Amino acid sequence: MSDQTFTPKSDLVRVLQERGYVHQATDLAGLDAKAAAGPITGYIGFDATAPSLHVGNLVGIMLLRRLQQTGHRPIVLMGGGTTKVGDPSGKDATRQLLTEETIGANIESIRRAFGSFLTFGEPVSGGAIMLNNAEWLETYDYLGFLREFGPHFTINRMLTFDSVKLRLEREQPLTFLEFNYMLMQAVDFAHLKTANDCILQMGGSDQWGNIVNGVELIRRKGQGEAYGLTTPLITTSSGAKMGKTAAGAMWLNADMLSPYNYWQFWRNTEDADVGKFLRLFTDMPLDEVARLEALQGSEINDAKKTLADEATRLLHGAEAAISAAGAAKAAFEEGRHSTDLPTVEIARARLEAGLTLAELLSDVGGLAASRSEARRLAQGGGLRLNDVAEADAQRTVTSAELNADGVLKLAAGKKKIVLIRPV
Repeated sequence: MSDQTFTPKSDLVRVLQERGYVHQATDLAGLDAKAAAGPITGYIGFDATAPSLHVGNLVGIMLLRRLQQTGHRPIVLMGGGTTKVGDPSGKDATRQLLTEETIGANIESIRRAFGSFLTFGEPVSGGAIMLNNAEWLETYDYLGFLREFGPHFTINRMLTFDSVKLRLEREQPLTFLEFNYMLMQAVDFAHLKTANDCILQMGGSDQWGNIVNGVELIRRKGQGEAYGLTTPLITTSSGAKMGKTAAGAMWLNADMLSPYNYWQFWRNTEDADVGKFLRLFTDMPLDEVARLEALQGSEINDAKKTLADEATRLLHGAEAAISAAGAAKAAFEEGRHSTDLPTVEIARARLEAGLTLAELLSDVGGLAASRSEARRLAQGGGLRLNDVAEADAQRTVTSAELNADGVLKLAAGKKKIVLIRPV
């Protein structure tokens, strides 16, 4: 890892350092010099393990955005090939293998989110491009792949990388299929270096070993200079993994998570994280970020609303952000509900037969991870039905309790609300 204490000459490295993106770099001073001399090309890979990326992937997307904002060319690399193997980094168990059809459908679905953050176009004008590593990885036959790349890697070295070492230390299986993943990622970098003059690979801290492999492969093959950079692991102040909640992953695609719920995710940020998240996940000027994170007491809520507004605007657009903020204000500050609130449909017959509040909260509304959590919420005074506090999560609710708008308005705590509509 290179020294990161120098004063950057390039806008790219300066911005990445100021906003908190830099964790490790193979040669940060060298990367800074290249970026100061003219436009460079960098990439991040995204495997297609689901139909949408989630907030945990957002720091990588923002890295590509910073690259483009400072005059350089980003490549979004979709892992059509590597997804067939599965990245073992940060995983305790083998990933489920997906079919080729599922991977293709996931890639098409994932594409949508990137258009909100990057400007795509001709690389010569700085436009971002999206590539699929299946295009070259699938051209190799097994013996050809081994003969061309196998001599450049040693088992001794590969065993030292965290993605392998942690599995072995915990005596958890690491398949030979997964063991090949780091070779495939290194080959991606080498291919992009030749085909697209890409000299920079970026990723999360768990990708450090894979990225170093790519830099070293390029050097060993005599392809010239290459650089790697990773971001710190993004966690909340309480230690939770970014983007993971009791309700599940915070997806980026609107058809998997509504703009309102996305807005609420950011609004619920812990006080100590507001400044960090404003720097990482919005374009707000740093002096304004400093002002907002210095707010005290109840005023910090204004900073959280600004974070929610800006993050939602970037992904879903200004109209969706305004709508989500308005729906939250109507629900939590004015005691009324908006059509923009998340709505869950339930079979009318099922509601007429009756469900407990705990079932409505966890099984139907998704506001609690379990029925036992719903019961604890009610006992603590945090469960409300149609704006009335409910202490007994076991009591039965039927369609007779629909409000004047024909819905059940269910709230968990002060910040989570859902409308349940019979159909």
